Amino acid sequence: MEVELLPVSADDMVEMAGIFNHYVEHSLATYTDTPVSTERFEALMSFGYGYPAYVARVADGSLAGFGLLRPFSPIPAFARAAELTCFLASGCTGRGIGTAILEALESGAMELGIDTIVATVSSLNEASISFHLARGFVEQGRLIGIGERNGRRFDVVYLQKML
Repeated sequence: MEVELLPVSADDMVEMAGIFNHYVEHSLATYTDTPVSTERFEALMSFGYGYPAYVARVADGSLAGFGLLRPFSPIPAFARAAELTCFLASGCTGRGIGTAILEALESGAMELGIDTIVATVSSLNEASISFHLARGFVEQGRLIGIGERNGRRFDVVYLQKML
């Protein structure tokens, strides 16, 4: 599926929140268990000013997914590390869109002097863990049983990629 990657704009937020809310309602991929408003979505994503953030649009203009980097920590010692978030629209997984978004984010990270990307993933989200591992991320640790969603306990899995 061919997509165009574009920088995230304020006009994208409603569609991005819609994709996120799909996962809230139909999967265990998010830590949030109730749908969020656009304003709450923006706060959850805590967009990092100056950090890369992209939407993927298909030929008809619909949103196929989004990805962003944000500071891993506000502490200066971690200035070379960023945290990754990426979600794809229903029906858009397995088509190379996530890889295209990740590659664009990695390129933008390197331009900023970022050399480490961290992803925190629910252990219940096996597809995301597999995606990251297949693209050079390495599992660096877990917080065992720290979360609970829909009555199921889960680990937070820390995945890291050195650029």
